Amino acid sequence: MGVFVVMCGIVGFIDKSPEQVKTEIISKMMARIHHRGPDSRGIYTDEQIALGFVRLSIIDLESGSQPIYNEDKNLVLIFNGEIYNFKELRGELESFGHVFTTDTDSETILHGYEQYGSEITKKLRGMFAFVIWDKNKDELFGARDHFGIKPFYYLNDGEKFLFSSEFKTFLEHPNFKKELNKEALKPYLTFQYSVLPETFLKGVYKLAPGHHFLYKDGDMKIERYYEVSYTSDKKPYEEYVQEINDYVEESVSVHKVSDKKVGAFLSGGVDSSYITAVAKPEKTFSVGFGDTGNDDMFNESIYAKELSDILGMENHTKLVSADEFFAHVDKVQYHSDDPHANLSAMPLYFLSQMTREHVTVILSGEGADELFGGYTSYGVTRSGEKYRRFVPRFIRKFIGRQAHNNLRMKNRDFFIKNGLAVEDYYIGQALIFDDKEARELVTDDFKDGKDSTEITAPYFERVKEHDDVTKMQYLDMHLWMPQDILLKADKMTMAHSLEVRTPFLDLVMHSLSSRIPTEYKIKNYETKYVLREAAGKVLPKEWYMRIKKGFPVPFSKWIAEDKFYTMIDAEFSADYTSEFFDVAKLKQLLKEHKQGSANHARKIWTAYAFLRWYHVYFVIEQ
Repeated sequence: MGVFVVMCGIVGFIDKSPEQVKTEIISKMMARIHHRGPDSRGIYTDEQIALGFVRLSIIDLESGSQPIYNEDKNLVLIFNGEIYNFKELRGELESFGHVFTTDTDSETILHGYEQYGSEITKKLRGMFAFVIWDKNKDELFGARDHFGIKPFYYLNDGEKFLFSSEFKTFLEHPNFKKELNKEALKPYLTFQYSVLPETFLKGVYKLAPGHHFLYKDGDMKIERYYEVSYTSDKKPYEEYVQEINDYVEESVSVHKVSDKKVGAFLSGGVDSSYITAVAKPEKTFSVGFGDTGNDDMFNESIYAKELSDILGMENHTKLVSADEFFAHVDKVQYHSDDPHANLSAMPLYFLSQMTREHVTVILSGEGADELFGGYTSYGVTRSGEKYRRFVPRFIRKFIGRQAHNNLRMKNRDFFIKNGLAVEDYYIGQALIFDDKEARELVTDDFKDGKDSTEITAPYFERVKEHDDVTKMQYLDMHLWMPQDILLKADKMTMAHSLEVRTPFLDLVMHSLSSRIPTEYKIKNYETKYVLREAAGKVLPKEWYMRIKKGFPVPFSKWIAEDKFYTMIDAEFSADYTSEFFDVAKLKQLLKEHKQGSANHARKIWTAYAFLRWYHVYFVIEQ
């Protein structure tokens, strides 16, 4: 049997400190990510480098120990993730004469690098972040998976090179200078997440998905090895429905490999329901909010329980209270590394905590919306279609411009979407403060951050010949998915030593979805239509046609209450708040929300989340 090394954390650095000092430093850095790998740890040091590895044991603890070496021990690897096609690769490598000493997928990467060099990344099917140290050449090779499922942070200042699964480890390096990246705040207020290549810590960067690098003597050369592409193949619709179901069954099968118990996250939407119905785990896990009465808007666990009963599975549900929510904001911001304002990260934190009490591995539905066109913003409504048909383009464009410049215009979003080019308005699945609002809210030191169109333009340029839906999918695959959706999935699960696997977000699945014509994805005014039809092979219609809500949080209701209004107001009154924001404008948003004259919940949360992140990383972490 082959061995998946699976979830863990990696960390390392190259500098001129003595080897004994390196050992002391790397140990402290590893302690920062103990939650990613509480079962075992390993260290490698020499005069040049220190490598650290913490492991969450899923299969075969001894064989999966790292660092791992090649035959003559001149190559050293630490690896986070799992490679689904490693058995095929191993057979290929053994035919070339490579000798394996373990049954792990990690050793396949190591020998693959010996044989193919950097081209090995093009042969891997899986999720991964890894580095390989070549002792003979004094050079470091590293890579991040095709879609950014696993994180990889780095710093290179010419004197030292640091890298890790979580940048909080850098705080333990004695020569790391912690400094706020002032250019990150303004775009964060628009996108709700850290959207730039550089994080909120100056000099700390995210290795982009589908990229690898070679570091030697202070020089880091980064190259793209994988590009998301679309080549529409208009085969019969029914063929794609069957192919999707076949591919989902195969992907779920390889994602289920584990000696530990495997469960499934289950909400009321089609994505997690489809995975659950195919995987047939013993247990499913759901989350809702316990102080919202009978309002199922905030408690999709009702539907999850119903489906679990139909499928014969044991469902566990966590109901989160407002007090629990606010008591854990700081922990969620700490684990996120960068400030993160997707409200669904909060219930996911609690869901992961509960889930870890029962299983070690969890299946989840991330990626289906981006691959198969699932977001409502991708679709056109009946009224929108009529508007486009009967109103001339130049008139729609004029009205769209007016709407774009008038925040209070009635039906503003409708006129923007149906009047402007997608490149002029679409930034992804969250738009909190528009560029003008963000610039007016921040203080002078933070006004130079990029506008949203500066950030999105390079991505739209690469797919300028495609239709609007494909353009939006491409942008979301590069910004929203890796930097919001996958970030919170990784960070919130690993905060509780829980391994999340995403069967939809797989190379084989993407190769299929990229061939499916847009008119099959968006059909009859429904998004993700062809995937829903495939899901209908294993799900009742009530589930496969249900619109996804995505962990809705009653934050808007809570902050209209005196208790939580006062809590937010106190944070907006903190001494450091005026360093970043026009406090009067923040308080006006809060006041208007409480009075009910406007719903500013997401704007208030985005500012509040950043301030709590700053408190954790700059006030407490002195």
